[in-house]
Amino acid sequence: MTVFRIDPAVADAFPDTLIAVVTATGLRGHGPWPATTATLQDLEQQLADGTWQPADETDPRIEAWHTAYRSFGTNPRRIRPSVDALGRRFTKKGTLPRVNPAVDSYNAVSVQHGLPAGAFDLDHVTGRIAIQYADGTEEFTPLGEPGTTENPKPGEIVYADTTGVLTRHWNHRDAHRTRVTEDSTHVAFVFETLHVSRDGHLLKAAALDLQGLLAPHTGQTAVYYLSPDQPQVTV
Repeated sequence: MTVFRIDPAVADAFPDTLIAVVTATGLRGHGPWPATTATLQDLEQQLADGTWQPADETDPRIEAWHTAYRSFGTNPRRIRPSVDALGRRFTKKGTLPRVNPAVDSYNAVSVQHGLPAGAFDLDHVTGRIAIQYADGTEEFTPLGEPGTTENPKPGEIVYADTTGVLTRHWNHRDAHRTRVTEDSTHVAFVFETLHVSRDGHLLKAAALDLQGLLAPHTGQTAVYYLSPDQPQVTV
């Protein structure tokens, strides 16, 4: 079991936050995931046809994250929220990245709903996972750079466990240690909004959409919600 919690200082600063934690136990990451493949291809076709495009920084969903990044000293046009960076890449290239089926699934749902998403291999998490302000002494090894060690800026919002930082700049980049691979079997996926009063329905729809993509390839899925009113959940 893993505890997710929002630090009181973060909850006070962002009182309309809601985070969906979607868990998959007994995940089978190898082999074809036809529903995920179809979802990716459908989004790419809609973009090509001009019938849909990803949310950009003029969209209130992305704009809210830019404002949040600036509040803790991050320039969001240099270091972009994950969904913003993914959408820009998608618009430029016309295709979404193919990493592995589980990652591809949450990327598709993230860009479709305009909400940041991430994931943690819970078998490589130590202790609880907290969304907190960094003090600058924590260590972070970026995804894909196992030989690199960084320290977040003091006051930067991060996800962290008892060993180190799991995401920098709230949701900009994941850590290498807890990355989701085809061999991951126990995973927590997260979707986030800073404005549940406006976008809560999108967040809940995203959680259900991801569950639908995961269900044929996992033993069990569940959804938990984390908010200032419910600042801790055990998954």
